[in-house]
Amino acid sequence: MIFRDRTEAGHLLAERVAETVGEGEHALVLALPRGGLPVAAPIAERLGADLDIVVVRKLGAPGWSEFGVGAIAEDGPPVYDRDNLRYARTTEQDMAETLAAERAELHRRVHRYRGSRPAPPVTGRVVVLVDDGLATGVTAHAALRWIRGRDPARVLLAVPVCAPQARDLLAPETDGVICLSAPPEFSAVGYWYEDFGQLTDDDVDEVMRRFHHALK
Repeated sequence: MIFRDRTEAGHLLAERVAETVGEGEHALVLALPRGGLPVAAPIAERLGADLDIVVVRKLGAPGWSEFGVGAIAEDGPPVYDRDNLRYARTTEQDMAETLAAERAELHRRVHRYRGSRPAPPVTGRVVVLVDDGLATGVTAHAALRWIRGRDPARVLLAVPVCAPQARDLLAPETDGVICLSAPPEFSAVGYWYEDFGQLTDDDVDEVMRRFHHALK
């Protein structure tokens, strides 16, 4: 399945999510910015749910920043991929400098996207975590740990496309993974979109304004 763009993927995914989450459940849809927001917006609209964000930063291996060995979400602890650490021949201790830099960038983005608004209340709510795809799953893993630490009633992970291995890895961290397509030969998330353009902070602002958040 190839999606035209993230918005189309979000509309298709919304129908599947609505089979699991009722409009009366006062759900909270949380997107991973930037790419998860255009997918999450149609889901929130379909459910009549609140929409917000959970900010996550990938932790790249020292000297190999594009290769993610872990991730952090908001004020949560780092979550590491043990296999990727071994492959990169690095350790959690080696990641201290990268962790400090990425936590500083995470705090900057939280302030940029949310301003003075507090993190969304999660306790007792049905939470749907949304991204535009799931490759290694490490960033979603960090976000799920952050959500779980705030005592939701249920937490679902919803993505248009996912690597089967990542889906299976994260399933125990959720009350359900909703994925429209899990191709055995996954490659990369962008391969499954005709338009997978880079999004900006202004794109984040535009989506969030539609849901009446006063961003600064």
